[in-house]
Amino acid sequence: MTSRIPRDSRLRLVRPRPLAAAPRAVNQRRSRRPAPRPPEGTPAPAELAGMARTGLAGAARVARWADTALGPGRDGATDDGKATLSDATAERAAAELGLSAAQIRADWDTARLAGLVEVHGDSARPGWRLRAWDRDDSAVLRGWVALFDAWSLACPEPDGQEPAAVAEVVSAMPQVLSFLQLSAGPVPVEQLLDLLQQRVTELRTERCEVAYEPGTGQPAGSPAQADPAPATDASLAPLLDWALRALGSVGALTYGAGQATLTPLGSWAVWVKLEQICVAAQSPAGNIEQSAEDMLRGCAQLRPNAARAEYRAWLAARPVGSAVTELIDGARGDDALLRGLAFEALRVVGAPAEPDVRAVVEEPALRPYALLWLAEHDGVDPEDAHEALTREEATWLWVDTAAAVADHGEAPMLVRHLESAVQPTVPQLLDEVRAVGHPRTVQVLVALAAAHPDPALAKAVRRAAFQVHTGG
Repeated sequence: MTSRIPRDSRLRLVRPRPLAAAPRAVNQRRSRRPAPRPPEGTPAPAELAGMARTGLAGAARVARWADTALGPGRDGATDDGKATLSDATAERAAAELGLSAAQIRADWDTARLAGLVEVHGDSARPGWRLRAWDRDDSAVLRGWVALFDAWSLACPEPDGQEPAAVAEVVSAMPQVLSFLQLSAGPVPVEQLLDLLQQRVTELRTERCEVAYEPGTGQPAGSPAQADPAPATDASLAPLLDWALRALGSVGALTYGAGQATLTPLGSWAVWVKLEQICVAAQSPAGNIEQSAEDMLRGCAQLRPNAARAEYRAWLAARPVGSAVTELIDGARGDDALLRGLAFEALRVVGAPAEPDVRAVVEEPALRPYALLWLAEHDGVDPEDAHEALTREEATWLWVDTAAAVADHGEAPMLVRHLESAVQPTVPQLLDEVRAVGHPRTVQVLVALAAAHPDPALAKAVRRAAFQVHTGG
């Protein structure tokens, strides 16, 4: 330590968000877009929240029961490691709540999708939304939107369907829902099927999918005449029926008598997502058509609130499952800045991203970010979420964030990054940084030595970089 660094100042790990999302042009002015008004006839937020509470009453009841009956130290909630309610627990809940075991299972799955209950190992705990259920309308609406986003998980798809066809229908349904919202009334299923067929055919055309002659392995017709395989009513009708029933089960629409109509909640949710897309399309960034990696690079220049608006718009234009997968793939790259931004975008996703985030906890490059995300998702205050990390994990994250600053920030920011370390002294920090094995350690230490104004400290950092480089 030198006189320029206080000896009695305990350095503390801060969240990577301010550093990862730091803008290069802090004085950049942005025109403020007037807050959009929902379509005429849309119920007030309090009324919408009341509808959501009614629709999710069964899920909230099971979540509260799980809070008291399945918490830590009590009997396990699941027996397969996949958050599926065990038979014994389902029967117990059915007896205590006066419901059938099938209804308990359905409400349990709904509660998980809406973020009202979270499963960790074989124990269950309430989600933060359940804690705020009776007093916070926005928490209720976020929970319902999380369920709406996960509609394809609410009901199993029909047997015998190709996974690719199911994925195409899931990708095409936002356009179908937009048409329902703009129609503002009942729409015949035949009309929706025609729209779905057109959209699926467009998706296949974009992929240049070619129809093959059965048994030959050769394209139908000459190569110059090969056309994308057209979607047919016969192949899409059962999948459209499944999609409408699944959306009906989450309360987004009513379906029957050969027609479908969005509920007030469904109409409001689709309108919100359309508005998010419009906001992004009108913004200087306009990243909704980009890949996750390109979108994150575009958001690196934005202030945190503007970046979150871009994330919401990008997510609104995609099925939540594929969007989460794409973000996590982007986080696996070499750019540490994109890693931090990807998990910021996953914070916007919320509960539907939890299984995917939990699945990457064992990947060294993603583990600290995933643990912080899960801690915050479990209701831990963001300022205290760093306590979920071990000393080694916190050090690894410090190096990774420093790499992002070195690549995309300025020298003073890298010097200030010293203050975010968990180690109380620079010598301790250097010892543990050398031991943590981050692939960017040498580059980070060299950049820090070049940036730091204290010659003695810079010399110590350069020596540490040389030792790591030579394997010392």
